[in-house]
Amino acid sequence: MNKLIKILNITTLGIIAIIFTGIVTTEAYANRVIVIEKPAHHYKNAPQHRHNKKHVVVPRNRHYRGIKISRPHGRAYHGYGFFYDDNDAYKYLAFTQITLKALDMINEDQQRMHEAAQIKAISANVGETIVWKDGKASGEVQTTRIGTSTSGRQCREFQQKVTIGGKTEQAYGTACLKSDGSWELIN
Repeated sequence: MNKLIKILNITTLGIIAIIFTGIVTTEAYANRVIVIEKPAHHYKNAPQHRHNKKHVVVPRNRHYRGIKISRPHGRAYHGYGFFYDDNDAYKYLAFTQITLKALDMINEDQQRMHEAAQIKAISANVGETIVWKDGKASGEVQTTRIGTSTSGRQCREFQQKVTIGGKTEQAYGTACLKSDGSWELIN
């Protein structure tokens, strides 16, 4: 993802698009929208056994290094977003607890795109919308509020939306940054 392929400057729309290997980021400065798109090729870090006939069952509710991972809806798998194992995704695993029933209706690639939008929202400004779209499914994640907990931790409130076939579902959650760099869901 470090290799810059192309820079497009579309001044009539006020949009600058920077295309990296694997992810397209588009920033519209009028209302700050950042777009996450699925790479055209197989994910670089995806396990190669993913398309083999062997299937590994991952529990929907489990713990990893003291972090509760809960995926009551959607696909249950290791990792989060474009991080394909729990160790690499460690900082973001708590976000599995902000869930939507609509995740049952999307495939793993779409679910990982939604999670990648959540990861991007961690560093986004309040009001910036991180969007993704794949086929008839789309979604967005937005940081709605940033603050500090009574114990001095940085906290962010998020709003998520997933739309499938014109029907939208949304969820909210607040997470605080722990001293080890991982996030903890607090409500």
